[in-house]
Amino acid sequence: MTNIKKLISKPLFLPIFCMILVMAVNIIFDAINGNFALNFFTISVRNGILYGRLIDVLNRGSEIAILAIGMTLVVSCSAGTDISVGSVMSLAASFCCMLLAGFGVSSTSSYNVPLFVGVIAGILLAGVCGAFNGALVAFLNVQPMVATLILFSAARAIGLLLCNNLIVYVRVDSFGVFGGHLGILPTPIIIAAVCILVATVLLKKTALGLYVQSVGINRKASRIAGVRSERIIFICYIICGLCAGIAGIIASSRITSADSNNIGLNFELDAILAVALGGNSLGGGKFRLAGSIIGAYTIQAITTTLYALGVSTEQAPVYKAIIVIIIVAIQAPPVKAFFARRQAKKAALKGGVA
Repeated sequence: MTNIKKLISKPLFLPIFCMILVMAVNIIFDAINGNFALNFFTISVRNGILYGRLIDVLNRGSEIAILAIGMTLVVSCSAGTDISVGSVMSLAASFCCMLLAGFGVSSTSSYNVPLFVGVIAGILLAGVCGAFNGALVAFLNVQPMVATLILFSAARAIGLLLCNNLIVYVRVDSFGVFGGHLGILPTPIIIAAVCILVATVLLKKTALGLYVQSVGINRKASRIAGVRSERIIFICYIICGLCAGIAGIIASSRITSADSNNIGLNFELDAILAVALGGNSLGGGKFRLAGSIIGAYTIQAITTTLYALGVSTEQAPVYKAIIVIIIVAIQAPPVKAFFARRQAKKAALKGGVA
């Protein structure tokens, strides 16, 4: 019993448990329908490319996982969320495709500029958007929700202006690689893995992770201790913008075009939910990047599972919202406090009997 309590008290227990629960639903569903019970974990190679439900979750959840990295840092250091990441994704994709195709061109089969120039320019523009948000929050003390609401509204519209209100198609095979396959593996999985690795090394092997948590716990105390709180917050928002830019390039590459109206639509909500499902407090302070990553893939696993169960695209968000509400409610401080009181009463009763 003591070992079980220790396991439950682990920070990553709930995110991992939620992911296992989603997998269990898939196993039960397949078994009931007479299919192989472990279909969810079955991976095959077709035409030299990996296929399978698990691969689909890892592939389709890559953008949310990348966004979750930046969102985790922003939430931790500023106790606020960046609601502009979806629109910044769209802007980065639009700017990249506009450069590759040429201004005013709706479709191209050749590059107007080298591919790496368009990709880097799109990511850097997203970084500039992050710097804009960071400057408002860090130096002007604007509430994060209000500060990022500006680009939430404007970034997507700016992307439309850059593309002349057109969907810009880049019909070049090399552009589709970022959202396609590299060898047998889907490229988004590789890109997400690299981003997670870089972020982990940056936060574990440098003082940045400690500074971010310190500023989030007590900004004034951190300043007195010699930590430049404003600079840390500013850097976190830039990182969040860069993550949005990378996710935008992947999303654009998947469809080999810049669809400004749909790329990144509502992705900011999934990124925030990933942080919450990962057991991180939206009030700032200590964070667990691993929890956010697990949360991101849990959200995608829920979506994939609902489609496998035959739920329509229109109905899926309703079921998804109900599931997420339950998961978030379980992690809410009042609920945790309630169960802690029950445990304390049981322990007291046992002590009285003894």
